[in-house]
Amino acid sequence: MAAQFGRRLRKGATTTAVAAVAVAALSASGAPGATLVTGSGDPQATGSTPPPDDSAATGNSPYYTDLPPLNTPNKPGTSTNLPVTGSAESGIPASILAAYKKAERTVAGSDAACRLPWQLLAAIGKVESGQARGGRVDANGTTFSPILGPVLDGRGFAMIKDTDNGAYDGDSTHDRAVGPMQFIPSTWATWGQDGNGDGRKDPNNIYDAALAAGRYLCAGSRDLSLAADLDRAVLSYNHSDAYLRTVRSWFDYYKRGTHEIPDGTGAVPPGLGSGADRSPGSPSPSPSPSGTTKPKPKPSPDPSKPGGGGSTSPTPKPTPTPTPSQTLAGVENAGTGTLTATTGDAFAERIKVRAKNSLGGPLAKVSVTFTVAGDTDAAFDGGKKAVTLLTGADGTVTAPVLKAGEKAGKFTVRAAATGRSLPPVTYNATVTARQADAIARTDDKALTAAPGTEFADTVEVKATYKGAVAAGVAVTATMITDAEEPAENDKGPYFKDADGKTVRTLTELKTGADGTLKLPTIYADGTAGTYKLRLTTEGGATVVIELKVEAPEASGTPQPSGTPAA
Repeated sequence: MAAQFGRRLRKGATTTAVAAVAVAALSASGAPGATLVTGSGDPQATGSTPPPDDSAATGNSPYYTDLPPLNTPNKPGTSTNLPVTGSAESGIPASILAAYKKAERTVAGSDAACRLPWQLLAAIGKVESGQARGGRVDANGTTFSPILGPVLDGRGFAMIKDTDNGAYDGDSTHDRAVGPMQFIPSTWATWGQDGNGDGRKDPNNIYDAALAAGRYLCAGSRDLSLAADLDRAVLSYNHSDAYLRTVRSWFDYYKRGTHEIPDGTGAVPPGLGSGADRSPGSPSPSPSPSGTTKPKPKPSPDPSKPGGGGSTSPTPKPTPTPTPSQTLAGVENAGTGTLTATTGDAFAERIKVRAKNSLGGPLAKVSVTFTVAGDTDAAFDGGKKAVTLLTGADGTVTAPVLKAGEKAGKFTVRAAATGRSLPPVTYNATVTARQADAIARTDDKALTAAPGTEFADTVEVKATYKGAVAAGVAVTATMITDAEEPAENDKGPYFKDADGKTVRTLTELKTGADGTLKLPTIYADGTAGTYKLRLTTEGGATVVIELKVEAPEASGTPQPSGTPAA
């Protein structure tokens, strides 16, 4: 689960004074601007105690403290009977609202005792991502670009080292909170859900993220209809009393009623914007209550000094607009050939992609995630199904060695710019079964049996491929007729299946590590004669073995002709 820290992420950023202003604004302001809070509430001022490590879904990443307007949303009754449209100020974008309600229904079907209300998900979604940037999501509910929290590298924030190799947040050194509900990767690895049924668990998808948040809030047999359980659930998401108060105010607001607005028309908190990064910059300040002056935040303590030190964090410089040569336009195949391998072997070809900029030139330091997809047991070296790497100076990056498993068939590998809504490059791969080009008996003993008995000698064969041992090769054994075009014989020698029934064809046989195969016991029926057993390998090698069913010779010494018997 998520990493949790006893000290605040941004020490001093949320003081008692700021919390007091937020409470005052709720009671005296119509619609205050958004403030990006970059830490948990002061535990000493609020009387709360930081929880143990590993208990916050967001890693206590920043959140927005804009408060609901005082006017109750215009509604014809209850929040379950909402008008179709309304102002962006109090409305929830259609896809976002649908995701919250679907999550409520799904959780109710599997954990009805939790009593999860969709309005709680809406309240958390509001403070974490401004309802996913005002509903800027595609038809499947995925944000057009990822919403990423600040890098948790210990510089002004807590230190959370990378747990996902950059697969979700594009950072292979440290973690960042990701998506509409701001899960850190380690929490998503445990709680991630597929809420829209597309076969993926994507923290950037509102349906997946809302369902994951719902299940996370319901953990530990909580009943969210109880105030104490609801408070504990919210604090488990971000351990801050100020966070709890902000979520609670939006929760109460949405319970009084809200309405659906078109996707993309929702209000976006100042400082969040429409970009991919929600790291704190210079958000618009909240207006002060009438007749009061908003206190200035205390300087952020130096996390390297005991007691804080009192140094002031420098104001972040605005990020310059990237030039066309610095803008990622997509990734493309960088010359990867046909991907084929035999079961158990490594693919000789390595997958290689190239990141290109808007001018078509190479782009370095682009995070690319390679993912093995499909019904297969193939994987990258080390058994990994997904790996994330950075492109080099020439814009290219090569995936680790891809290894075939024991399952023959086809699968795909996707290479995509990590966390970007850009088309991936898809590679088709084929795993073929092990083959043999020759198979022969390991001895030349005659194989005979009396009618109604079993053959005393075991049939053993050895398969080879280009003169080398052919291990793990599939073999089929069939008792065949002596016709010009042989078919399965319906009489003569036979095998027994697991139920003791007579069978004359065996499949799913495989050679061992030394290329040999010993057949099960062969039985003779009551019909004497000479019969044929054919063994065929994957790859087409065959051997035909003769089996004789004959009565044993009579015992005793024959008498010479003309000699009277005694």
